[in-house]
Amino acid sequence: MAKKAKPSVDKIVKKVNKEFEKTSSQIEGLINDALKQFDNLQNQVQEPVRKLLKDMDELRDREMKRFNDEFERRMNEFHELQSALLERLGIASKESGKSASKPSASTKKASGTKKAAPAKKATAAKPAAKKASTAKPKTAAPKKAAKPVDKSDLTRVKGIGPATAKKMKEAGITSIEQIANPSDADKQKLEAFKSLKGFSELSAEAKKVL
Repeated sequence: MAKKAKPSVDKIVKKVNKEFEKTSSQIEGLINDALKQFDNLQNQVQEPVRKLLKDMDELRDREMKRFNDEFERRMNEFHELQSALLERLGIASKESGKSASKPSASTKKASGTKKAAPAKKATAAKPAAKKASTAKPKTAAPKKAAKPVDKSDLTRVKGIGPATAKKMKEAGITSIEQIANPSDADKQKLEAFKSLKGFSELSAEAKKVL
């Protein structure tokens, strides 16, 4: 009886081991499939994220460039408006000076006619003439010396804003004299700014400032 029971136990053990190995291989296969699916899912998620980050960087660069261009354009417009206002104010001051000189000429004429009227009292007018001759002539007030032009301030040239002036100084253009009378080397440096609005007039505008 014991001898017959032993082979049956061995068969059961072998069968259990075989089933265990089969189950283990199935579990291992499932784990491998799950890992492959996880890798595929990770790649599928990472690719859109990379693309999104790339698109965001490109959008940021475009917006920054557009902002800088718009800012420089606005600054150029502001400087043009400022120079136009200064020119108008200069013209207005000249006209006011002319209008102020006209009454003085009319008063001279009026005074001349008054002196010519009393012809009989010529003897009485002589002492007055003597007093006038003894009066000391008024010396003209000394004119204030004009302030020297700051040649390093490139924004004084019409068409050059603060941003452009900074770039020019970085390129080696540090004086208005280099724009007004550029050397061959300065001309090559200025070629980098030929896309600037009113570039062809920069030299003439710089000469006006000097």
